[in-house]
Amino acid sequence: MNRASFRIRAVLLALVILLIVCLYGVRLMAIQVVDGSSYAQLAKSRNSLTQTIQAARGEMVDRYGRPLVVNESCFDIVFDKTAMIKGEENQIILKMFQLFEDSGEKWIDNLPVSYEEPFVFEEGADNAISRLKSFLEVQEYASVEDVMLSLVERYDLQEYEPLTQRKLAGVRYEMEQRGYSINVPYTFATDVSKDLVTKVSERSDELPGVRENESTTRNYVSGDLAPSIIGMIGPIYQEEYQEYKEKGYQLNDTIGKFGLEKTFESVLRGTNGQRQIELVDGIVEEIVDEVEPQPGNTLALTIDKNLQAVTQQALADHVQNLNATAEPLAGKEAEGAAAVVIDVRTGEILVAANYPSYNLQTYNEDYAQLSQDPLHPLMNRALNGTYTPGSIFKPGVSVAALAEGTLEDEYETVTCNGIYTYFDDYQPGCTGYHGAINVMDAIKQSCNIFFYDVGRRLGIEAIDRYATMFGFGQPVGLELSTAKGQLSSPELSASLGETWEAGDVLQTSIGQSKTMASPLQLASYAATIANKGVRMQPYLVKSVHSYSFDTVISQTQPQVVCDMQVEEHVFDVVREGMERMASYWFADYPVRVATKTGTPQFYGEYTNSTFISFAPADDPQIAVAVVVEKGSGVPCAPIVKTIYDAYFGFGQGEDAQSEENLLLQ
Repeated sequence: MNRASFRIRAVLLALVILLIVCLYGVRLMAIQVVDGSSYAQLAKSRNSLTQTIQAARGEMVDRYGRPLVVNESCFDIVFDKTAMIKGEENQIILKMFQLFEDSGEKWIDNLPVSYEEPFVFEEGADNAISRLKSFLEVQEYASVEDVMLSLVERYDLQEYEPLTQRKLAGVRYEMEQRGYSINVPYTFATDVSKDLVTKVSERSDELPGVRENESTTRNYVSGDLAPSIIGMIGPIYQEEYQEYKEKGYQLNDTIGKFGLEKTFESVLRGTNGQRQIELVDGIVEEIVDEVEPQPGNTLALTIDKNLQAVTQQALADHVQNLNATAEPLAGKEAEGAAAVVIDVRTGEILVAANYPSYNLQTYNEDYAQLSQDPLHPLMNRALNGTYTPGSIFKPGVSVAALAEGTLEDEYETVTCNGIYTYFDDYQPGCTGYHGAINVMDAIKQSCNIFFYDVGRRLGIEAIDRYATMFGFGQPVGLELSTAKGQLSSPELSASLGETWEAGDVLQTSIGQSKTMASPLQLASYAATIANKGVRMQPYLVKSVHSYSFDTVISQTQPQVVCDMQVEEHVFDVVREGMERMASYWFADYPVRVATKTGTPQFYGEYTNSTFISFAPADDPQIAVAVVVEKGSGVPCAPIVKTIYDAYFGFGQGEDAQSEENLLLQ
């Protein structure tokens, strides 16, 4: 190659290199100068993160400010996807298992599969099992083996032994359910000990993406007091998320699942804050902006915490005493029970008690067992149970008969010879032979013959009209779901394909036939009698306060639902009859008491026991209704007396009678 040719090639190569350098220079200038702001913003977005700051949920207190539900500071362990190494999730989670097991603490695991081999679906977890199968897109009839195989494949768990697969699948499934992402950390465990937090922190190099988070935990200090009323919070499930997403919720948020926690979700929730942070190599460098969260509001309930506790214990004692001491078919088979106490003057519900009940503190752990219990402790009998009232319906029929003029006055009598012979083909009996008896003594003696005759003359339309004004068969309008109940009528019988007979009027008159009501409706009915025909709207939330309780946001005002427009004298007569009946149990009681008992027929050979009362009879303050399933007519007076003792401050001296003495009367 000659020298001239070499020089030409060298020049050409230099020109090419120079051109390349110039092109890179121009591009670099474009990046730094022309598009500098755009790339700076891009760099910032790639290294910034917006985190949600959870607002404290509003608390709940009773009518006197005593705590029912409170928030307590705690530490959670969370997974942060921005720092967790992709593909190493299972190994990191295994290390967490070891730490937690060594400390004897638990992590969140809602997979409805047993922890022992052979694996089985958890009993009583039908909804969770159905949700799991739907998520995995397997058939509804898929076996637990099919579900586990799907989970193992989904989360690459093939290398682990079965129990480890089960544990890992529980966490990985929950992570997906809670929307784990760069912007949504996953809470692995809540309310962990400070000692465990320290151990996790000390091993941070081995646990990338695992950190502690200072938070609050919901503490149901009420325990087993009115659990169905208070309710609980829980996670948002996938099928619920679309509804809540539109309201600004994230998938890892918690919501009220039932009770007042659910009904007043928007009041209790509060408004979450936000924190925008800048990251360098996954480490927080700076908090750019922060919006403080606004805590939710606090509910002050109408419930009297102490009276609720006394009533629940009285129900338990009564039923257990019957189980232990009563004769077969005379109360020994008693099962569930419910009691409601209402402030006659306002409609405030002071007590809504159930037996058996459950404890909110251990609800999640106990749920499977509770859901399978044949006595149905999860059922809110006080609000949603429906029962034939039996003879406690008779005071209402008495009001109708006196108001309509069917009874000329309180002294008109009906002769009771033990059998009602008005109809040739239907002649029901009475519990005794009462002779000529007036309305007041008919209430006291609970004479069926008197009410058969009065009811027949009154007619089903009038009976139902007055019963409707008392609230039977009507929506209660409470903050929580409640049973509507029903009233016997030709229309109801026709809808059931049955023929209405003349004898149905007689049975309706004594609170039998198809009339059914909840204990709440029965308490409202008793309060309406005490209130001389004015029915107040029952309610559970007395007021709403700011989280710090220094500002009243709203206050519930008593509301009249129905004014029967019946002369006061009518109710005075009925009250007199109820006071005469009360003399069996409350003759020497410090305040005057009005009562009525019932022994409504229950399936087959069993009967329930019902009881309504109000006191003081001459200036009513509270009304009570009690139902004992399969109580076989054993009076509920011991329960009611315990309630009155607690409310009025009695029962500590010589006048206090034991339940055993009252049961014997």
